[in-house]
Amino acid sequence: MGNLSTLLVLPLASAILLAVLPTRDARLIQRCALAATGAVLAWAVYLLILFDPAQAGVQLAETHAWHTRLGSSFALGVDGLSLPMILLATLLMVVAVLASDKVRQGARFYFALLLLLETALLGVFVARDWTLFYVFWELTLLPLFFLINRFGGQQRQKAALNFVLYTMGGSVFMLLSILILYDASPTHSFGMAALADAARGLPLSAQIWIFLGFFVGFAVKMPVFPLHGWLPLAHVEAPSPVSILLSGILLKMGGYGLLLAIETLPGAAWALRPMFFVLACASMIYGGVLAWRSRDLKEMVAYSSIGHMGVVLLGVAALNTAGFGGAMLQMVAHGFVAGALFLLVGLLYERTHTRDIGAYSSLVVAMPRFAFFLVLTMTAAIGLPGTAGFVAELHALVGGYARWGGWVALLSIAMLVSAAYAFRTVGRLCTGPVDAAMKDVPDLTRPEMLAAAILSFGTLVVGIYPAPTLNLVGASVERLARLFGF
Repeated sequence: MGNLSTLLVLPLASAILLAVLPTRDARLIQRCALAATGAVLAWAVYLLILFDPAQAGVQLAETHAWHTRLGSSFALGVDGLSLPMILLATLLMVVAVLASDKVRQGARFYFALLLLLETALLGVFVARDWTLFYVFWELTLLPLFFLINRFGGQQRQKAALNFVLYTMGGSVFMLLSILILYDASPTHSFGMAALADAARGLPLSAQIWIFLGFFVGFAVKMPVFPLHGWLPLAHVEAPSPVSILLSGILLKMGGYGLLLAIETLPGAAWALRPMFFVLACASMIYGGVLAWRSRDLKEMVAYSSIGHMGVVLLGVAALNTAGFGGAMLQMVAHGFVAGALFLLVGLLYERTHTRDIGAYSSLVVAMPRFAFFLVLTMTAAIGLPGTAGFVAELHALVGGYARWGGWVALLSIAMLVSAAYAFRTVGRLCTGPVDAAMKDVPDLTRPEMLAAAILSFGTLVVGIYPAPTLNLVGASVERLARLFGF
């Protein structure tokens, strides 16, 4: 068994073992799930050690015949675009299990679903065959549907169905694009390299329509305005640990898939770059305005994710080294920041049973540890220098300026709106008179502090010393940029 196959088997086997574990002790089940996710994270770190960041191509490749007549194979591999997402996914899964301390009813089912979700997520990032990619992409829907529908809030059934229908609707367009490319391939193979070769022989108009099919599928997941309809309800109704995964890594599937589509159809991406830029600007401003207007803390963080993923699309729209590097860094930065925000908001809701911003005051007195992490993550969310978001947005803006010139100044509006809702939230939650209802709210426990500290540490490390992350993605980013002469 190869290294990447082992990465997929570890969480899958753990999910099966957890499902048949002869105990109903929720605490013991959580500890077993934590051990399993910790082992997967350790294996991902081992892959990082084996990986050579100086090489731009696919590494640690494995290929096993799957359906020879159809031309599909169990092809796995990693590069500088997928490995950061693997590390982020495995780390956030550990944090999600740590944050699931309050799950008691149905704990076995809950943690088994988390491990199944981890298997599907990792499969998306290591697949090098489009049929395998699509299978893992759709497989993420199954555990997420039950996690939201079974363990979510009052409107959990509506949220779960809404999420599945949106994502499946987008996936139909992606599947059509894959099948058209397959039909155009002389080798009739679903391998990513084979379909990329087939795409270059098609007329530009055909390439554009095929790319638009990919774009719809990936834009729904990111999400990009106006395909974001599933996001607020799903985040609000999902359990907080699931929201950490939804925002922290599920949205990155869309960004990663878009980079794969650009590598497959560079001519179409070049022709559609104005559309990318317009949608990026719209997403950043629209997401920031809705976050500023929202009084529900979870809804506010969900809308802010639209703006942050707009930065990813801006970097992609630049189609140059700085832009692609900024897009990758923003996906990593947003994983840390959004994960921390959903963690903190969820913990606060468990203690107070409200998410209304107006219901809080002076938490810096009642919950000083919580207030510390909240201020840190909210300032990181607006790209404060010294945090990962600053480095990411700087690269995206530099890449955007090289491509679009002074038009990127419009994005200062989005940044001002982001600063407005971030400082408003900090002010309402942490300052003001001491409310009697807030005096007895317990502060973060040690496991909760550990989860928050992991994410905060990642935000600061990437922000203060971004060189290792930039080196990890550098060769693959340059490979993409060379397709456009950069």
